[in-house]
Amino acid sequence: MGVIGLQRIVVSVADLARALLLYRDVLGLVVTAQFGEVVRLDVPGTDTELLLHQRTPTSGPAGVAVSFRVDDVDATAAAAEKAGAAIVDPPEDQPWGERQAVLTDADGHVICLIAV
Repeated sequence: MGVIGLQRIVVSVADLARALLLYRDVLGLVVTAQFGEVVRLDVPGTDTELLLHQRTPTSGPAGVAVSFRVDDVDATAAAAEKAGAAIVDPPEDQPWGERQAVLTDADGHVICLIAV
């Protein structure tokens, strides 16, 4: 008994179209369905889905942060910033062996971009 996988992450967003600029267009998540104010995206290479739910978001730096593994942290962070994300910590090599950038999406949710 116990957790056997991560099924879904739900992110509340104020504007679906604006959120898709980052999650679909920059991060490359694949839209698989839309149900009214909810868009389902698949995370490539996993069985995990991310739901963007258009509703009033509540966010903050001490909340949940999602980390996405990317090919190029620097290029992805720059593209994310152009799509409306704000850079909190620019790309930097970390002592645990990852290159990481920390940003917030347009709704203030913390997102980490990592490469190993």
